[in-house]
Amino acid sequence: MQISSASPTYPLQRPATTPGAAIGREEEKTSTESARNNGTKLSDEEQKQLSQLQARDREVRAHEAAHKAAAGQYATGAASFEYQRGPDGRLYASGGEVGIDTSPIAGNPAATIQKANQVRAAALAPAQPSGQDMAVAAAAAMMAATARSEMLTQQQRPATEQTEQGTPSQQAQLQQYQSVANGSDNPQPPLIHLTA
Repeated sequence: MQISSASPTYPLQRPATTPGAAIGREEEKTSTESARNNGTKLSDEEQKQLSQLQARDREVRAHEAAHKAAAGQYATGAASFEYQRGPDGRLYASGGEVGIDTSPIAGNPAATIQKANQVRAAALAPAQPSGQDMAVAAAAAMMAATARSEMLTQQQRPATEQTEQGTPSQQAQLQQYQSVANGSDNPQPPLIHLTA
């Protein structure tokens, strides 16, 4: 499975097949019958291979469906598959991928954290995530950590600015002092509050 985006692209490994050659459950059941109807009988070895291909097809499709469902709005399209032709002449999914947007949301670390959590959940959604799925989950966790750091920096910035400029009452006292020092008509002496 491939996780793709406008920025970073991370492939999530999954069985794939070429689009447009999907088979349904009914076709799986009748593939042996089709071979027999064509005058061809599958050997025991071919029957075993066919069973393995059908099982792999189901596994691949379930795996990619789990990624797609968990990705939600961040899925960039339908799952695509790679196919292998079976001894019955039909195509079976042997691999696949689902594109997922993994780019951070510019200027919005809170939304980026939410998105990263959903991308991570999508990467880990299948019952047996692949190594590449785990790598994408780790990259999403890193994206969330970076966004958390950015959020903390943004939250600390206003406090730093306020400290540099003083509180509103300190600013008012400074203005009053400056007006008296400049010879204004205010007969009141400036009040200075010292705090420890």
